[in-house]
Amino acid sequence: MTRMAGSVIGVTLAAALIMSAAMGIRQTFGLFLEPFSFERGLPVTLIALAIALHNLAWGFAQPFAGAAADRWGAAPVVGFGAFVLALGLAISALLPSGAMLLIGMGLFVGIGISCTSFGVVLTAVGRAASAEKRSTAMGIASAGGSLGQVVMVPFAQSITVGWGMTAALVALAAVMLLAAPLGLLLDRRSDAGAPPQPVAPLSIREALGEAGRHQGYRLLTLGFFTCGFQLAFIATHLPAYLTLCHMPPALGATALALIGLFNMIGSWACGWMGGRLPQQHVLGCLYLIRGLSIAAFFLLPKSEASVVLFAAIMGLTWLGTVPLTSGLIAKLFGLQHLGTLFGICFLSHQVGSFLGAWAGGFVLDVTGSYSILWITTALAGLVAAALHFPIKDRTAAAPAAA
Repeated sequence: MTRMAGSVIGVTLAAALIMSAAMGIRQTFGLFLEPFSFERGLPVTLIALAIALHNLAWGFAQPFAGAAADRWGAAPVVGFGAFVLALGLAISALLPSGAMLLIGMGLFVGIGISCTSFGVVLTAVGRAASAEKRSTAMGIASAGGSLGQVVMVPFAQSITVGWGMTAALVALAAVMLLAAPLGLLLDRRSDAGAPPQPVAPLSIREALGEAGRHQGYRLLTLGFFTCGFQLAFIATHLPAYLTLCHMPPALGATALALIGLFNMIGSWACGWMGGRLPQQHVLGCLYLIRGLSIAAFFLLPKSEASVVLFAAIMGLTWLGTVPLTSGLIAKLFGLQHLGTLFGICFLSHQVGSFLGAWAGGFVLDVTGSYSILWITTALAGLVAAALHFPIKDRTAAAPAAA
């Protein structure tokens, strides 16, 4: 029992550290908007496109990264992803053209993160843990991964101030390479976490067909689109919106930092509740709380206290959707093709992320206001809640692994 628990703990800690590096690095990209613009003369729209592009590349690469981890294990996928992510950062740092920035920070970073984040790393945690502890373990790994969002931003900022943007990007690449060996720990499994082999395991094509026919999986995928849209819109445009509301400029950065801090608590709490309550109901409540909070924040008068409260609530509901969604997919379809099925679901999330970040800027340019987007984002949360409550958590007729 102690050895089994130690195996799960080791996998969970390794997963948290890998995601801390990968997710923390992507949170620093906003710091480089001005340096890329002033030092290299690149248009802000091009830099923003590169940052947005990595979300799209991440989404489209995720099903393939998940399928590779399903077949060969997480360790080689994490190693490959860490190298590609570091290479993308190095290209962005050392090759000054706009085209190289799109390739480096856009394409390569997106592919790298797909191999070193949720679809591969949390899937490994799900395989290591028993069914009873799976949601909680995923929540702990997600919460630990959020630590990188708090640590990496000041780390990158301090290096940028002291030695410049190029040194900061190279340092971030080095951090990712240092985290790569932790992938070797992800393929350790306890006897409780390793599922018995079914008599006739499904092929990827059969698993995809089974998922496509499952109403719950379709609803889950639609809901995850909303999650990506909401998070990208708020993370990208909340500071600018607060400036339009005549709030102190530093308040936007404080709000984003608070979201990251409270996300640590929220991810763990959502994983814990998902192990004790129907995960689809927890997801429905989470989207409902998010939608109502966004509506209240937009409609009520703004103050520093209301911004702090809003950031705290958003943080508590920020990435708690990930362990719940991946845990529910594991419950419905088993573990054999978990990386692939979660990757396809996550593609929907990343398409929503791209649209949330892009639509905010487009609507602001056209109307001079974010009002339409705030209303849309709030309503989307209510729609997502309505999609999740009817999901049945019965195992699919022919699960990939019982």
